[in-house]
Amino acid sequence: MRYFPHTPDQIRQMLSDIGVASVEQLFSTIPSEMRLGRSLKLPAGMSESELSRHLRQLSAKNQAGADGMLSFIGAGLTHHFVPAAVDQLLLRGEFFTAYTPYQPEASQGTLQAIFEYQSMMAELTGCEVVNASMYDGASAAAEALLMAGRVGKKRNRVLLAGAVHPETVQVCRTYLTDSGLDLEEIPFGGDGLIDLGRLESRLDDKTAAILVQQPNFFGCLENLPRLAELAHGKGALMVVSVLEPVSLGLMEAPARLGADIVTAEGGGLAGAPNFGGPGLGIFGCRAQHVWQMPGRLVGQTVDKNGQRGFVLTLAAREQHIRRARATSNICTNEGLVALAATIHLALLGKTGFCELARTNAANARATLELLEKKGRARRAFPQTAFFNEFVLRVGKDAKERLEKAASHGVLAGVWLGRFFEQLSDCLLISVTELHDRRSAERLAEALEV
Repeated sequence: MRYFPHTPDQIRQMLSDIGVASVEQLFSTIPSEMRLGRSLKLPAGMSESELSRHLRQLSAKNQAGADGMLSFIGAGLTHHFVPAAVDQLLLRGEFFTAYTPYQPEASQGTLQAIFEYQSMMAELTGCEVVNASMYDGASAAAEALLMAGRVGKKRNRVLLAGAVHPETVQVCRTYLTDSGLDLEEIPFGGDGLIDLGRLESRLDDKTAAILVQQPNFFGCLENLPRLAELAHGKGALMVVSVLEPVSLGLMEAPARLGADIVTAEGGGLAGAPNFGGPGLGIFGCRAQHVWQMPGRLVGQTVDKNGQRGFVLTLAAREQHIRRARATSNICTNEGLVALAATIHLALLGKTGFCELARTNAANARATLELLEKKGRARRAFPQTAFFNEFVLRVGKDAKERLEKAASHGVLAGVWLGRFFEQLSDCLLISVTELHDRRSAERLAEALEV
């Protein structure tokens, strides 16, 4: 975006035209106690050469290369390899159309890319309809619960599995404030899965939905068909959150196992988890509920000459319609991240994506086997199936081990004591296609298991 500064004379003229004496007067409605009252404490400007040198000094602090920082952190935003072709193809001119594709005649590149994204995600999730993306996996899950409340009308309770990502639960609690929906967590059992008995006892005709994660926060695989049976038996919807989309290359799509709404975090398909983001909120549902779905949809049509074209077919956001009737206040989609994920999936193809999922699962099992052979570590939920994440019990000094491993260049996972007191001796470890035998050995050495 180009920057056109105004001259002092132009500023004075504009202020005169609107009858204001100064720029400061434009902010007079802001209470004085809420105004900063001083200049921002910013460093002095740099010349181009000084700035280049400063940036090189900052980049030199990065730990990269074969012996650099090795990460086993997943927990909702897993680091996968993304081919260089993805970033290069993002630069193609057909995607440089309008920021918001309201004018189809000027936005065919963007609209087609979103349509392809929707089609791919519908196939992965098994949903009949997928929208044009949302902010991230957590807010998508929260939007799904609000949608379930609209579908359920007089139902005013939602149940969350205790093994849903704790930060997703926090986001849901925030979203549901003053929504009229009560939120209740159902604890997980000794197998790392939702307590089915407790869930069944809490389900009633006031329950709008249950929310489960697959694989769950501990990497364990929930019994989706049974959960769907219980939910539907009481007329409730089942919402499934998928925070590791690569798992869908090996596991059956949630909607084909009974899920009514499927949400997911797709950031790992688009790029590295830079400071936790940006994310990509995937959101799909059954066609019968499409009018209650947040966000917007791109559809395929033909013009008067019979040529294929793409248009916005549904946009029930508050900037499009009356706020009281809007399904969401989300005002845009993660277009660039969605495009990157779409390109990556297109490059992989069905066979490549399935092979990627198998590699993740195989590497995770090989790493777990090596860690357990060292003697002191064992899996916390050994009887439960998992994909590429698992919980490892390493001892009461788990947090200290994690910190020590980091000093040796290994981010050894997530300390679960941060979220669950009963798991303070555990680490959540994520293994992907980026981890080979040597990576597993470095992890074991760093943790000294």
